[in-house]
Amino acid sequence: MAAKTIQKKRRGNPLGRRGRASPGPNPIDIHVGKRFRERRTVLGMSQHDVGRLLGVTFQQVQKNERGANRFSASRLYEAARVLDVPVGYFFEDMPSEVSTHGRKHMQGVAEGPAPSFDLDPMAKRETLELVRAYYDLTDRGVRQNMVTMMRTLAKNDPGSRVHDRPRRGRPPKK
Repeated sequence: MAAKTIQKKRRGNPLGRRGRASPGPNPIDIHVGKRFRERRTVLGMSQHDVGRLLGVTFQQVQKNERGANRFSASRLYEAARVLDVPVGYFFEDMPSEVSTHGRKHMQGVAEGPAPSFDLDPMAKRETLELVRAYYDLTDRGVRQNMVTMMRTLAKNDPGSRVHDRPRRGRPPKK
Protein backbone atom coordinates (compact mmCIF):
# COMPACT_ATOMS: atom_id res chain seq x y z
CA MET A 1 0.00 0.00 0.00
CA ALA A 2 2.83 2.39 0.84
CA ALA A 3 4.38 1.85 -2.59
CA LYS A 4 1.15 2.98 -4.30
CA THR A 5 1.03 6.15 -2.21
CA ILE A 6 4.62 7.03 -3.13
CA GLN A 7 3.92 6.29 -6.80
CA LYS A 8 0.94 8.65 -6.80
CA LYS A 9 3.01 11.43 -5.31
CA ARG A 10 5.67 11.04 -7.99
CA ARG A 11 3.15 11.44 -10.79
CA GLY A 12 2.23 14.92 -9.67
CA ASN A 13 -1.11 16.64 -9.74
CA PRO A 14 -2.65 16.49 -13.25
CA LEU A 15 -4.50 19.71 -12.50
CA GLY A 16 -1.33 21.74 -12.00
CA ARG A 17 0.29 23.47 -9.05
CA ARG A 18 -2.78 25.33 -7.87
CA GLY A 19 -5.21 22.43 -8.17
CA ARG A 20 -6.99 23.47 -11.36
CA ALA A 21 -6.47 22.74 -15.02
CA SER A 22 -4.30 25.20 -16.90
CA PRO A 23 -6.50 27.30 -19.19
CA GLY A 24 -3.67 27.77 -21.72
CA PRO A 25 -1.70 30.88 -22.67
CA ASN A 26 -2.91 34.22 -21.39
CA PRO A 27 -4.56 36.23 -24.22
CA ILE A 28 -2.35 39.23 -23.38
CA ASP A 29 0.79 37.09 -23.78
CA ILE A 30 -0.58 35.85 -27.12
CA HIS A 31 -1.16 39.46 -28.27
CA VAL A 32 2.34 40.59 -27.20
CA GLY A 33 3.85 37.58 -28.99
CA LYS A 34 1.84 38.34 -32.11
CA ARG A 35 3.07 41.95 -32.17
CA PHE A 36 6.63 40.72 -31.62
CA ARG A 37 6.34 38.28 -34.56
CA GLU A 38 4.81 40.95 -36.83
CA ARG A 39 7.63 43.41 -36.17
CA ARG A 40 10.33 40.74 -36.51
CA THR A 41 8.87 39.63 -39.86
CA VAL A 42 8.52 43.18 -41.18
CA LEU A 43 12.21 43.75 -40.38
CA GLY A 44 13.07 40.52 -42.21
CA MET A 45 14.70 38.95 -39.15
CA SER A 46 14.58 35.23 -38.43
CA GLN A 47 13.77 33.77 -35.04
CA HIS A 48 17.41 32.69 -34.86
CA ASP A 49 18.64 36.25 -35.52
CA VAL A 50 16.42 37.75 -32.83
CA GLY A 51 17.25 34.96 -30.39
CA ARG A 52 20.97 35.57 -30.84
CA LEU A 53 20.52 39.30 -30.19
CA LEU A 54 18.37 38.61 -27.10
CA GLY A 55 20.66 35.86 -25.82
CA VAL A 56 18.05 33.09 -26.08
CA THR A 57 17.46 30.12 -28.38
CA PHE A 58 15.16 30.31 -31.37
CA GLN A 59 12.91 27.81 -29.58
CA GLN A 60 12.43 30.34 -26.77
CA VAL A 61 11.58 32.98 -29.37
CA GLN A 62 8.98 30.59 -30.85
CA LYS A 63 7.40 30.06 -27.44
CA ASN A 64 7.34 33.81 -26.78
CA GLU A 65 5.65 34.43 -30.13
CA ARG A 66 2.94 31.85 -29.38
CA GLY A 67 2.38 33.19 -25.88
CA ALA A 68 3.42 29.85 -24.35
CA ASN A 69 6.27 31.64 -22.55
CA ARG A 70 5.85 35.12 -21.13
CA PHE A 71 8.30 37.90 -21.79
CA SER A 72 9.96 39.09 -18.60
CA ALA A 73 10.14 42.86 -18.20
CA SER A 74 13.86 42.88 -19.02
CA ARG A 75 13.43 40.64 -22.07
CA LEU A 76 10.52 42.77 -23.35
CA TYR A 77 12.68 45.88 -22.94
CA GLU A 78 15.54 44.21 -24.86
CA ALA A 79 13.12 43.00 -27.55
CA ALA A 80 11.86 46.55 -28.02
CA ARG A 81 15.44 47.78 -28.35
CA VAL A 82 16.38 45.03 -30.85
CA LEU A 83 13.23 45.59 -32.94
CA ASP A 84 13.57 49.40 -32.70
CA VAL A 85 10.12 50.06 -31.21
CA PRO A 86 8.92 51.50 -27.89
CA VAL A 87 7.87 48.91 -25.29
CA GLY A 88 4.28 50.14 -25.62
CA TYR A 89 4.27 48.92 -29.24
CA PHE A 90 3.68 45.37 -28.04
CA PHE A 91 0.44 46.41 -26.32
CA GLU A 92 -0.96 48.62 -29.10
CA ASP A 93 -4.11 47.55 -30.95
CA MET A 94 -5.02 45.11 -28.18
CA PRO A 95 -8.68 44.14 -28.60
CA SER A 96 -10.80 45.15 -25.62
CA GLU A 97 -11.91 41.56 -25.06
CA VAL A 98 -8.25 40.60 -24.59
CA SER A 99 -7.42 43.35 -22.11
CA THR A 100 -10.55 42.69 -20.02
CA HIS A 101 -10.26 38.91 -20.41
CA GLY A 102 -6.65 38.79 -19.21
CA ARG A 103 -7.28 39.12 -15.47
CA LYS A 104 -10.15 36.61 -15.47
CA HIS A 105 -7.99 34.20 -17.44
CA MET A 106 -5.25 34.36 -14.83
CA GLN A 107 -7.71 33.60 -12.04
CA GLY A 108 -9.14 30.60 -13.90
CA VAL A 109 -12.70 31.89 -14.11
CA ALA A 110 -12.71 32.77 -17.79
CA GLU A 111 -16.02 32.35 -19.56
CA GLY A 112 -15.45 30.61 -22.84
CA PRO A 113 -12.34 30.01 -24.93
CA ALA A 114 -9.57 32.53 -25.49
CA PRO A 115 -10.16 34.76 -28.52
CA SER A 116 -8.69 33.56 -31.79
CA PHE A 117 -6.26 35.74 -33.68
CA ASP A 118 -6.28 33.52 -36.77
CA LEU A 119 -8.87 35.74 -38.45
CA ASP A 120 -6.68 38.85 -38.32
CA PRO A 121 -5.22 39.37 -41.84
CA MET A 122 -2.37 41.42 -40.36
CA ALA A 123 -1.16 38.34 -38.47
CA LYS A 124 -0.68 36.31 -41.66
CA ARG A 125 2.84 35.78 -42.94
CA GLU A 126 1.86 36.63 -46.55
CA THR A 127 0.52 40.03 -45.42
CA LEU A 128 3.72 40.84 -43.59
CA GLU A 129 5.84 39.72 -46.54
CA LEU A 130 3.74 41.86 -48.89
CA VAL A 131 4.16 44.93 -46.67
CA ARG A 132 7.90 44.36 -46.38
CA ALA A 133 8.26 43.96 -50.17
CA TYR A 134 6.19 47.12 -50.69
CA TYR A 135 8.50 49.17 -48.47
CA ASP A 136 11.55 47.69 -50.18
CA LEU A 137 10.46 49.52 -53.35
CA THR A 138 12.43 52.76 -53.46
CA ASP A 139 10.48 54.49 -56.24
CA ARG A 140 7.35 56.18 -54.86
CA GLY A 141 5.64 56.01 -58.23
CA VAL A 142 6.13 52.26 -58.43
CA ARG A 143 4.68 51.90 -54.92
CA GLN A 144 1.63 53.96 -55.94
CA ASN A 145 1.20 51.80 -59.06
CA MET A 146 1.24 48.72 -56.80
CA VAL A 147 -1.53 50.18 -54.63
CA THR A 148 -3.60 51.03 -57.70
CA MET A 149 -3.08 47.54 -59.14
CA MET A 150 -4.11 45.88 -55.84
CA ARG A 151 -7.26 48.03 -55.64
CA THR A 152 -8.14 47.16 -59.23
CA LEU A 153 -7.66 43.45 -58.56
CA ALA A 154 -9.78 43.68 -55.41
CA LYS A 155 -12.59 45.51 -57.26
CA ASN A 156 -12.71 42.68 -59.81
CA ASP A 157 -12.82 40.02 -57.09
CA PRO A 158 -16.48 39.24 -56.29
CA GLY A 159 -15.64 38.30 -52.68
CA SER A 160 -13.73 41.51 -51.94
CA ARG A 161 -14.93 44.07 -49.40
CA VAL A 162 -13.21 46.95 -51.24
CA HIS A 163 -16.58 48.08 -52.63
CA ASP A 164 -17.83 48.77 -49.10
CA ARG A 165 -15.02 51.15 -48.22
CA PRO A 166 -15.08 54.86 -49.04
CA ARG A 167 -12.21 56.00 -51.22
CA ARG A 168 -9.83 58.47 -49.63
CA GLY A 169 -8.05 61.24 -51.45
CA ARG A 170 -9.25 63.16 -54.47
CA PRO A 171 -12.75 62.53 -55.79
CA PRO A 172 -12.91 60.44 -58.98
CA LYS A 173 -12.72 62.29 -62.30
CA LYS A 174 -16.02 62.69 -64.17
